[in-house]
Amino acid sequence: MNNEQKIPTHIAMIMDGNGRWAKERGLKRTVGHEEGAKVVRNITKYCMSIGVKYLTLYAFSTENWKRPKLEVEFLMKLLDKYLKNELEVYLKNNVRFKAIGDLSKFSKKLQETIRQTEEKTSKCDGLTQVLALNYGSKDEIVRAVKRLNEKGLEVSEENLESCLDTAGIPDVDVMIRTSGEVRLSNYLLWQNAYAEMFFTQTYWPDFNNHELDDIISDFNSRERRFGAV
Repeated sequence: MNNEQKIPTHIAMIMDGNGRWAKERGLKRTVGHEEGAKVVRNITKYCMSIGVKYLTLYAFSTENWKRPKLEVEFLMKLLDKYLKNELEVYLKNNVRFKAIGDLSKFSKKLQETIRQTEEKTSKCDGLTQVLALNYGSKDEIVRAVKRLNEKGLEVSEENLESCLDTAGIPDVDVMIRTSGEVRLSNYLLWQNAYAEMFFTQTYWPDFNNHELDDIISDFNSRERRFGAV
């Protein structure tokens, strides 16, 4: 990483391709998810080391419930195991954990694991790792409008933003999707309004620090005008 490069404040990622990575190797899809979880740890630690402040990862969407029941059950167990295993890593690396999405659909046990992880890392002030769990941007905006009405607030960008799951978190600077798919899939539609988009052919289990460096270099070469000339 070139020390003169500007580091994005907020990077968001759609971690796609775990299943296809496994299938191409003759492995079960679950193996791909396990490998993907290892990459989450590596990328989070690397982002912390280079000065990224927010890393938001699309871990489980509102549409992912449509997957085979056994795969969904595996993903729920993997998430619970991941958070418990990562707590020490979060604390050691000064990483704060935050979850966004409608967590009410998860089991009480998983909700408690999420809550405890947020609470125990709340004093960390390095990078904030945000996991989007049972998250869909349209659902988030609908829930935000309901909060707006409940609070009796005037409808404005500022007030609506304060009711989003990401309230207090700056908008996305760099949005990355792995695996070759070129779409946002209902992810951070509001927050990605002026993000620089990057779509890589690499499957998530193969994504690494070097490729992230290349993306940040490309980000530095782009001129961000935010609608101005």
